[in-house]
Amino acid sequence: MNFASSKTIKTVLQKHTIKPSRGLGQNFLVEDHIVQKMVVAASIQPQDTVLEVGPGIGTLTQELAKHAKKVVAVEKDAKMVEILKGTLAEFKNVEVIHGDALKTQVPKQTYKVVANLPYYISAPTIRKFLEAENRPQSITLIIQKEVAQRICAKPPDMSILAVSVQFYATPKIISYIKKTSFWPQPHVDSAIIHIVPRKEKPDIDAQKFFSVVKAGFTHPRKQLLGNLSAGLKRPREHMETILRKNSIDPARRAETLSVQDWINLANDL
Repeated sequence: MNFASSKTIKTVLQKHTIKPSRGLGQNFLVEDHIVQKMVVAASIQPQDTVLEVGPGIGTLTQELAKHAKKVVAVEKDAKMVEILKGTLAEFKNVEVIHGDALKTQVPKQTYKVVANLPYYISAPTIRKFLEAENRPQSITLIIQKEVAQRICAKPPDMSILAVSVQFYATPKIISYIKKTSFWPQPHVDSAIIHIVPRKEKPDIDAQKFFSVVKAGFTHPRKQLLGNLSAGLKRPREHMETILRKNSIDPARRAETLSVQDWINLANDL
């Protein structure tokens, strides 16, 4: 049965006397071509293990299971877990885990992450997997359009979110999705984003790196010199010398710096 249809989804939920939870950000895909596009974007292969966050009633899960060796679907809503027992019954390569994906241990083997994410857990989910000891081969998500654009931004439009993701990985927007492609319909459009973690993390202590970045973005519209000297408690003269050493005008703003600029600054500090 094709679950990428509002009529089918409503029938399944009504059968279990369930209504979509706004608190859990439950917006179900109702266009099959987007489900297909997710599988293609994630480049799912027959040998792959896929970790899916928030499978809902199993619309995307079913398609993933047809292409992957194994799918581990982590669902927070106990009512959805009950539904999944039925909708995924024919797929012997799917393991459903009732739990919070942000607290669930990542697989020990090689894996890929695929999810139609509730908007409110987009950033923490990406952070969890990019900072994990065993990082995924790739992360393919449906997230809010604006958030995807912020993640993929380049100077002079950087943000802490963009720097945080690009420090660990290379993100790319695959396509945009109209809000009419979901039921219930969200207030904003979405995007499919594909994130590939770097094989090697940058050769710098992450805590040190992000302390410098956070200081620089303390007041995004103010000049770097003031933000960094105040945030890092360094004399303005000393901070100005380091900025100029790295060919950075002290009057620039944090949003104009690349990830490499921040790495260079952190190394000199």
